[in-house]
Amino acid sequence: MQNFLRRRSLLLATLAAALFSGSAAFAQQDNNKNTVKVGISVGSAEQVFDVVKKVAEKDGLTIQLVVFNDYQLPNAALASGDLDANAFQHQPFLDNQNKARGFDIVPVGLTITAPLGFYSRKIKSIDQLPDGASVGIQNDPSNGNRALLLLQSSGLITLKPEAVRNNTATPLDVVSNPRKLKLVPLDAAQLPRSLDDLAIAAINNDYAEKAGLSLNKDAVIKESAKSPYANLIAVRRADKDKPWARRLVAAYQSPEVKSFIENQFKGSLVPAF
Repeated sequence: MQNFLRRRSLLLATLAAALFSGSAAFAQQDNNKNTVKVGISVGSAEQVFDVVKKVAEKDGLTIQLVVFNDYQLPNAALASGDLDANAFQHQPFLDNQNKARGFDIVPVGLTITAPLGFYSRKIKSIDQLPDGASVGIQNDPSNGNRALLLLQSSGLITLKPEAVRNNTATPLDVVSNPRKLKLVPLDAAQLPRSLDDLAIAAINNDYAEKAGLSLNKDAVIKESAKSPYANLIAVRRADKDKPWARRLVAAYQSPEVKSFIENQFKGSLVPAF
């Protein structure tokens, strides 16, 4: 009986060691994996990531891209494990999504700044904007706030100081609107399609490019290139220190990618690293 118990104990110990070894090997493999799935937004990010992928391949890292045309989807896909990382948003947008939707997603590196612009099919200069004009802004909190700040910096409206300080401005925070502009919040992707019905509209760079609009040529108001709204690469908190995450950031922040952005976009996108 004692021999049987000793043999059973030895067998259980061997199985436990094997399971532990397998788990450790799996964890090590996950830490050092050489293929990552990254979510990006449609438009200029696709061009940039064509270069990022080539740089990453030299380091043995394969990047598989998933392209989204809706800002609400990439963080949900990352949180659920369908993506390893995403690269489409700035910090205020991420903060809002984490708070509103219970995500635990963190930044691991900066990418580009995409200055926001207001565009029009009806006027060529903001001086031509008529009183009572309909003005489209994004209906998500971070980009809507950003559009309102740009309108204020152009002297068209005045916002409550606390909303400006907290980056939480909404149309309800407008305290002065001498031109009686009609603010129309819409989904970011819908704004380019609504230009015929609006006097001007705030359009994010990727959607503007897809609609054939150029920040430097077509915007009647544009954000400074030194805007605080730098985009970033984000991952789940559990992955922020993984080697593959560092390799992904290094590939993006390479001299080759920086040079491509500067030469290809000539100020409509600006490296933030």
